[in-house]
Amino acid sequence: MKRPGRLIAEVVTVVIAGIVAFPLYWMLLSAVKPPGEIQSANPKPWTFSPSFDSFSRVLTVSGFGRYFVNSLLVALVVVALSLLLSFLSAVALTRFSFKGRTVLLVMTLVAQMVPVEALTIPLFFLMRQIGGVVPAFGLNELGSLVLVHLAFSLPFAIWMLRGFVAAVPVELEDAAALDGASRMRFTWQILFPLVAPGLVAVSVLAFIHAWNDFLFAKTFIVSKTENQTLPQAILVFFKPEDTDWGAVMASSTLMTIPVLVFFVLVQRRLVSGMAGAVKG
Repeated sequence: MKRPGRLIAEVVTVVIAGIVAFPLYWMLLSAVKPPGEIQSANPKPWTFSPSFDSFSRVLTVSGFGRYFVNSLLVALVVVALSLLLSFLSAVALTRFSFKGRTVLLVMTLVAQMVPVEALTIPLFFLMRQIGGVVPAFGLNELGSLVLVHLAFSLPFAIWMLRGFVAAVPVELEDAAALDGASRMRFTWQILFPLVAPGLVAVSVLAFIHAWNDFLFAKTFIVSKTENQTLPQAILVFFKPEDTDWGAVMASSTLMTIPVLVFFVLVQRRLVSGMAGAVKG
């Protein structure tokens, strides 16, 4: 027999999970509903005549594949650079003593407190100026999205990985040095695998942030339609008088699939990574 307290906790957990999952269920349901059922005045949480016409309309949109590739490219580059730079920064802030280290740590926290909306216009002018020097990172280029997402992902990633690096005993590094291992070899062959759970957690957060972005993509990609990302493709189905809600939900469903796949691939290490971040 289960204890009453544990039974109540399990029931509450199931209810919360149902509340969280219901929007996803409704999104998928609306994607397969016929147009008549979607626009019904009395919508029902089921359908007896599922249809994939909405997915067909989405996949036949001109440039949809290109938008998908752009989003995937930006997200993967941001993840790779976030992992590399945040790991090296965490090692430097943890293993080395230098003037201004505490100030840098505080700045990483302060950077998380500034609303994204407040920085959009300043970043627009900054990207325009950068484009005059390095065109690949200017407006209308995917490089501008990589820079911005990297700037927003790094502070949290550095702070999280700092706890993992600090949890590795210094004596382990001393022992490796006695065995003839250089600092570089210790960092990449010993320290890097030990903080892998934290790296996985950072990669998930960076991927989701870059993949779901709409604000920066809409702001920086002004005229080059071939460089638009997937969230912008959904705007095609929004019309002033007749929004295609089936296509909107179908495209949203397709956008969710890469995130779920990425999460499934790393979910085992993600849990331990979050636990390590709390301990750190």
